[in-house]
Amino acid sequence: MSGMLMSTSIRHALGTSIVCRMGIAALLLASTTLICPVYAGTLDSSVMSKVQSATFELVAAKPTADPLTYERPLPLDQLPYAQRNDKYISIATAFIIGHNRYVTAAHSLAMLMGDNLWGSIELRDTQGHVYAIDKFEKFSLARDFAVFSLKDDPAPTPLSVDANPALNQAVYAIGNAEGQGVIARDGLYTSTTPEEESGRWKWIRFSAAAEFGSAGGPLLDKDGKVIGVIVKKSPNENLNYALPIDEVINAPDNVANLDSRVPYQLPMFDTTISNECKGQVALPLSYDAFESSFVQWENACIDALHAALLSQEFDNIFPKGAGSDLFLHAEPPTRSFPSLMVLTDSSQWRLLPVAGGTKKNPLPHNGFIMNGFAKNTYFEHIGRPDNISANQYYGDPKFLIDTLATQGYIQRNVGTENVKVTSLGEPSQTASYTDAWGRHWRQYAWPMPFANWYVMVSSLPVPDGYVALIQFLPASAKHQHTLELREMSSYVFAAYDGSLAQWKDFLQQTQLLPDAFKNIHVAFDYDQSFSYTSNRIHFAFTPQLQKITPDSSMTLTFGYLKDGDKVVWDVSDVRVKPDAHTQSRINIRRNIPPTDDLDSKYKEEWSKYALSQHPYDGISSEHNDVAEIATVINSHANPQPQVLYSAFYGVEGNQPQDQMKSKLDMLVSGFKVNE
Repeated sequence: MSGMLMSTSIRHALGTSIVCRMGIAALLLASTTLICPVYAGTLDSSVMSKVQSATFELVAAKPTADPLTYERPLPLDQLPYAQRNDKYISIATAFIIGHNRYVTAAHSLAMLMGDNLWGSIELRDTQGHVYAIDKFEKFSLARDFAVFSLKDDPAPTPLSVDANPALNQAVYAIGNAEGQGVIARDGLYTSTTPEEESGRWKWIRFSAAAEFGSAGGPLLDKDGKVIGVIVKKSPNENLNYALPIDEVINAPDNVANLDSRVPYQLPMFDTTISNECKGQVALPLSYDAFESSFVQWENACIDALHAALLSQEFDNIFPKGAGSDLFLHAEPPTRSFPSLMVLTDSSQWRLLPVAGGTKKNPLPHNGFIMNGFAKNTYFEHIGRPDNISANQYYGDPKFLIDTLATQGYIQRNVGTENVKVTSLGEPSQTASYTDAWGRHWRQYAWPMPFANWYVMVSSLPVPDGYVALIQFLPASAKHQHTLELREMSSYVFAAYDGSLAQWKDFLQQTQLLPDAFKNIHVAFDYDQSFSYTSNRIHFAFTPQLQKITPDSSMTLTFGYLKDGDKVVWDVSDVRVKPDAHTQSRINIRRNIPPTDDLDSKYKEEWSKYALSQHPYDGISSEHNDVAEIATVINSHANPQPQVLYSAFYGVEGNQPQDQMKSKLDMLVSGFKVNE
């Protein structure tokens, strides 16, 4: 619900906030609506005394343990005394309307159900006494109210109600002032407005201001009678919303109506669906039982929306449809930094530009990290340092998250200072999954209890370290982001790159290898030989052609290849270099004829392959101070070839033609095409 008054914000939780570069702080601030105070109310003092005893804070216990490590001690002395010493976090407001019958806004409860890192929601009175919720008796997500009882009811005098209030009268918005006490703000009951979807009820519109924490509080007339439950603020004008109290009174007992229209989108598509999720739960239920039922409904709702979106886009999902032709026929990029495939407005699949991703930030022991940001996701390429074995590195997620922490993504705001988080400790969730192309990912969730948020990471082991997707998310959104990251994984494009020493270690981690490696065999003996064999090609060379050392590098670029009536993820480009820093290289590339709908440049390039025209004619040339020569394997074996392989050899500096031709002959000697 847009503009919900979600009370004490995450930014104010524990008197601190999380600050994450590139928009995370903004996301945190956006999770609540800031409403600026105007002027104090003037309810009669005797009425106000009764109102204060009948009005409660919704609170949750602060987490007692902190798994995070900081660069220095937190300067908690900067926080106000009350904030620093309060054992609870103020969430919203509730009030009593009958014998052990309390009312609040449904969304204030819902936002802390499920993977909540704070305590369960309780009520706190003006004297500081805290009361646990006993049973839920009524609940409506659409109308945004909940009615419940307490285990140890303090039995204050209930507030009277006025189910038929008059327009244009003075009203008072009652709510807790960020844990500092119950206050009243005065204004006018200005109008009513129909519920947005079908006009099933009318909202009360009022001008009284509200503080953080006003959600769920009573809207009173001048006599202190309840006319509504404060629920949200208009995003475009200075008028707030309340649900008429008669909607609460007349709602059926013993039922929770879980009905909500939820927008849903995946980062790969521009399409957003907005379906209504409906459900009912029989009441009364205890807090734990209701929470379990609510989370089960909510997760099922997200699952249904996820499936509905994929069903709606079925004909467009890669590799279906004409929009996939570019990826199926064009030369794939050889970048090892991850990119995301997205469906554009013109229904074409393209690689999304990721902000950043070009600078390699060095880390100790020859490690590195490259980072970028797009679609509310951090894209990372993390290099394994030399002083950590492959078994250790791939087996311990703490190496991964601590490396990410070095980039200063996560800071905790305390007062006027930001303190860098240096480690998040061990993940609270660890899972493995396989994407649509047989790549084996690991997914981790690290809790940040002070903010009630998680850091979720989907990581893909690669020869030189990890490719990773990172999202920061509220605890209540954990299930949705788990699904989102797993779906995104199938659309992540990254080449597999590393030194031969790194490849040697990586190939021994057989449980991490993508399924495509079942048909790939790479063998090398330093200073002796190198060979690459798959069910498609075989080639080999010796140091006479190019040196073979632990520092030599190999890049396997995977493409999406048509294999009969299927599309498979397999190697389309093999690049081997004497070391990572040189332009000298051996390059084997798979090529297929373009479809009619592709640009003419693809057809012209294919014609050069098919006719063995320059630069694939076995004649050397120089480009950027690199002598280059290339040919096409078996280009005349079939008058209408469907697959052609090119073999390229390049070496820095000026080289005579006969020497380059001799080197190329070495490369193609024994070259076999198996498809």
